[in-house]
Order: sequence, then structure tokens, then C-alpha cells
Amino acid sequence: MLVAMATGTGKTKLAIAMLYRLLSAKRFRRVCFVVDRSALGRQTKDEFTTTKVVNGKAFADIFGLKGLADVTPDEDTRVHICTIQGLVRRVLYSESAEDAPPVDQYDLMVVDECHRGYLLDREMSDGDLSFRDQSDYVSKYRRVLEHFDAVKIGLTATPALHTTDIFGKPVFTYSYREAVIDGFLNDHEPPIRIATKLSEGGIHFVREEAVDFIHPPTGQVETVTLADEVDFEVEQFNRGVVTVPFNRAVAQELAKYIDPGDPDKTLIFAASKAHADILVKELRDAFRNAYGPMNDKTVQRLTGDVDKVESLILSFRNDPLPKVAVTVDLLTTGVDIPKITNIVFMRRVNSRILYEQMLGRATRLCPEIDKEAFRIFDAVDLYAHLQDMTDMKPVAADPKFTLTKLFEELAGRSDAEHKNRIREQIIVRLRRRLKKLSPEMRARFEREAGETPEATLNRFVQGDPVDLSKWAFERPNLGPILDWTDEDGTPRYMPISEHDDEVTSVTRGYGTADKPEDFLDKFTQFVRENVNRIAALRIVVQRPQELTREELRQLRLELDAEGFTDSKIKRAWADAKNQDIAASIIGYIRQAAIGDPLIPYVDRVRHAVEAILRKRDWTNVQRKWIERIGRQLELEIVVDRAAFDAEPFASLGGWPRIDRVFNGELEQVVRDINESIWKEVG
Repeated sequence: MLVAMATGTGKTKLAIAMLYRLLSAKRFRRVCFVVDRSALGRQTKDEFTTTKVVNGKAFADIFGLKGLADVTPDEDTRVHICTIQGLVRRVLYSESAEDAPPVDQYDLMVVDECHRGYLLDREMSDGDLSFRDQSDYVSKYRRVLEHFDAVKIGLTATPALHTTDIFGKPVFTYSYREAVIDGFLNDHEPPIRIATKLSEGGIHFVREEAVDFIHPPTGQVETVTLADEVDFEVEQFNRGVVTVPFNRAVAQELAKYIDPGDPDKTLIFAASKAHADILVKELRDAFRNAYGPMNDKTVQRLTGDVDKVESLILSFRNDPLPKVAVTVDLLTTGVDIPKITNIVFMRRVNSRILYEQMLGRATRLCPEIDKEAFRIFDAVDLYAHLQDMTDMKPVAADPKFTLTKLFEELAGRSDAEHKNRIREQIIVRLRRRLKKLSPEMRARFEREAGETPEATLNRFVQGDPVDLSKWAFERPNLGPILDWTDEDGTPRYMPISEHDDEVTSVTRGYGTADKPEDFLDKFTQFVRENVNRIAALRIVVQRPQELTREELRQLRLELDAEGFTDSKIKRAWADAKNQDIAASIIGYIRQAAIGDPLIPYVDRVRHAVEAILRKRDWTNVQRKWIERIGRQLELEIVVDRAAFDAEPFASLGGWPRIDRVFNGELEQVVRDINESIWKEVG
């Protein structure tokens, strides 16, 4: 079965509570909790060790818990945390059948982040085991899960096709939009799109132009005269062509919006490590030009190869510096940094799942810095590129697995069927390479292989996979000779573009509306056309004091489905009117429907509370309760009977106790406050 919950809504906490109940009821004997990275395994163990479940005791104090360091569970182990890589090794690559774990070792398997594909996080640093491609990942993943005679529960924020194939359709779903409406996650403002002359027109090299090419791993530069015209579009920037002017123009624009002196954090996604280095330099220069002297630690590259990467991640989360982290894929998932309020896309991705995981880095609430929403800066038109893509897109459709890795895997230990699949891939790639080998490459290949490339191709077509494995093992340098790209997919030589660039426009994405005024007009039209169809909308316009919390939630879901989120409406009003008013969604609806003045909701509540306190001679206890109700109204917008049975009121006695304080008149007091909120402008 599958449980789908948005990032940041407590999947691990839910799992701990669920496992406590299941183990307490003796429904299951031993649970395997599967993660796909060591860092997540350690984080999960910390959760099990610190989360209190009953009588002040943590889960690990009640049930036996084993972590990643323990290869096999003990007799009294009730939860065993494992990586999927470790399980693959134990199940599929054990020395003998007797060494493989018994099928009844676990009777329940809980798989965290079960959507994950091997390419979703290219900088996974575990190194336990690599997967050749998407089909290889899913094949091993499924074989390991099916090895155990156990119930399987998958936890994910973004279900993928292979996820539902294995676990079935979700039995419970709690979406990001619901979490935003319920106040558990932050929404994002309409994306800010930064367009430049080059991003819109592309980079064009003419025939016979002398162009510098750089070898990214070494920095070596060679000048080549082009035999033909070459064009690059924005999705190829910093992947297929180096363009410092584009990065400089975007960095200078970002400096207008991001102040490194503010307490919030910024996460930037680059195309490669080399691209990240360019961005770090340009951002430092842009910030210094805009704000004066600055510590280099303010902007840092955060990729898997930096020194003490785990320590740097902790600094980004907990310390004042760095303020800006430039990464490739390292921080796409599994890292909780609530202070991130800016997400910047400097590279295209083709996976909706990966895109949503990237956005998930900024959705956490952070009252400490008064975070109300986060911003998306899009320099590669990614938001529009992915708008219509399905959430169920496969995680990796065309992995760039190099010949170097294919030869290494063929030479390594694996089953005969696996070797044959590798052999077939090598044949296909060899055929492509043969047509394009330069005389120098051909000579190097013949020296290493002891035969021509054509003879090697014939060897692989006719040879036995086991014999080929030994042959490849004895010739480890063949792969690098044949590969034109490095392991991360970066071309060995990339042209350097010196074409000038400048920002041509900065716009916000309001869906089908190009301008904030158009968006507000569409919102007004929707409200007026549906005020008699949607009951909650009619209550907001005619009797706002009678609105319940559940009615407000359903109304927000209805507006959300039409693209009218709180964050978009507030941002559109600020952009169109040059007024940043912290009004409530009720205020915006009433303004659109009947022209009510737009007043900050906090001001409305405070005026209403003051009016109620002046209305009669309250006792000190009653006055304090009215002020408490007012503070809760500022947070929730609606405080009804149901609100008094939830926190913060429930632990103080709830409705019955508070009603006694008001001599049975609490209902009338709440009604008077709610009526006064909207009478103030009447």
C-alpha cells in the first residue's frame, strides 16, 4: 500500500505512530524501515530515538531498534533501519544462498521516499551500490522487496509510475496544496521569471568562427575553428556551452531582490559543479557591488565533492553563514532548512518529481524569521516548461550511463542475465562511437585493446558475457578513451560563449494572466459569478461572522483549484496597487464582491477586540480570554465552536471550561467579536 504526503507534513512521525500501534498490538513481529541514503538513515534513527510516543517514552525506549551499522537484526529487534543499497547487497549479492537473509526476517517493510529513482539525486554519496539505469534500479528494488514475505508500505511525497506499480495507488493522500491551506506549509508567490537577451534568442556561433573550448575537469582551453554553424538554446546553457555573461546578468538581477544581510537563506540549482563555481563568483561580485564588502562564506558551492560536506550542510541550516548555497542535486531531498525563502533555478530539469522535491526545500514554516511565503526565481523558463507535466512522470527516462561505467560494471561481479544486458548496451554505444572516432582516438584504442575498434565490436557481438567480463577487466582504460563526456554527463570540451548578455524583462507568472491587473480581474469575475453557487462564498459576502473553519477550508480548496491562492492574490494586489496589505482571504473576496475596503486583517481583529472590551464591564479573567481569542483569530481567521476543542484551547479546558468563565455566553461573545471584525468598515 502507498501513503502520499507532501514534503514537510510529517511522514516519518506518522510512520513512528503507526509502527507503535502495530507493534503494540502484535500485528507484526519485526519491521524493516528502508531508506535510500545513509544520511536519511541516520536522520530516521534520530527520529525514532527522540520522538515520544507514550508516557514520555521515546519509541526506541520501548521497542528494540537497530540502525545502519547493524547488518542483521537481533532476536529482540523490532525495527531495523536499512538502505536499499544494503538490502540489494544482502539479498542479490550474497556469497551463497545460505548467506541471504531468510524470507521471514521481516514481516513488514516500510519504504521511505519510495518514489526515488537512482538519477533523482546524482550526488548521492553513499557509494554502497550503483544502479545502471532506471530499469535496473526498479528491477533490483522490486526483487529485494519481493524476497521478503512481508506487507509493504511505501511513503512518498511525489508518487512515480514505478511507485504505483510496486505499491499500488495511494490509500491516503495529503497534498502540498492541502497542507498550505491547513497552515502546515508555506505557499510560494507567483514565480519571478528573469529573461535575458541570450535566454530568449539563444547563443549562435557562425561557420569558421574561432571559438575557445574548455575541458571542465582541468580548465584547459583550446581554440577551434568551427566547420559549421552551432546554436544553443537556454536549456543547454552551462550544460553544452559555458556562458559567463548570462550568469553575470542573472546574478546582478538577483542582487536586487536578495539581501545577504537578511536572516533568510537562498538555494540555487546549477547545471554542473563547474557551473556552480561560475555562479558563486558572479553572485559574490554582484552582492559586493550592491551591498559593499562581504565575507566569501556568504555564498558557497554545496555539492558532494566539497570538503566536509555534511558540516557545510549543517552550517547552512543552523549558522548565519552561508546565506546562499549553490548546488546541483545534493539538496533536492532529505534536508530540512526552514529558513530557505528563495529558490533559484539556473538549470532545466525534465522530471516533475525532481522539480517538486526541489521546491519542497522551501515549504517549511519558519516563524523565527516571519516567513509567510517563499519566492521562486526562474532564469531558464522552467516553471512554464513543467506546468503541464504529469506528477506521475517516470523518474529517469534516458540515463546517460557512460561506456566507462558499463565496462566497469561488466568487469565487476553480477549475474549472467545482468552481464548480457550490459553487453547489449555496450554494442549499441560502440556502433555509435565507431563512426566518430578521430585518428588519434582510434590509435589510442588499438594500443589499449590490442585490436581495432571494429574487431572489439565483433567480439562483443559474438562473445560470451562471462569471457567479455574478464576481457574488460584486463583493459580498464577502454571506457575513458571512448567516452566523450565525464561521469556527470558534462561534455569533455564545451564551447565558451563571450556573447554579451543583459536582462530584458522580469515578470511574474500569474498562470493564464500576464499582468497582476488581469489576474485580479479574473479573480473578481470568478467571485461574482460564483457567489450564488458556492455556499461558503455566499456566507463570506453576506454573513462572514457565521463562517466555520471547515467552510473556509473548503472555500480555499475551491479557489486553489482555480489558481487563486492566498499568496498569488496578495502578490498581485501588491504589484498592481503598489500596496502591500496583509488582508485575509475573506477581505479580498469581500473587496472583489462588494467593494469592501481592504484593511490588514490583524488591524480588523484588534479593533474588534477593543470594541468588545469597551462594550461592558468584564472581569479580568474574561478580558484575558477575549484577548486570547483575538490572538487566535489573527492566526486562524476563523474561530468557531470546533476551534475550542483543538489547541491551544483544548489543553486549557476547551469549550466547557471557557464557556463557564463567560457564564454560558461564550457563543454570543464569539459571535459579537466576529460581527465586529466586519462592522468596523461598515
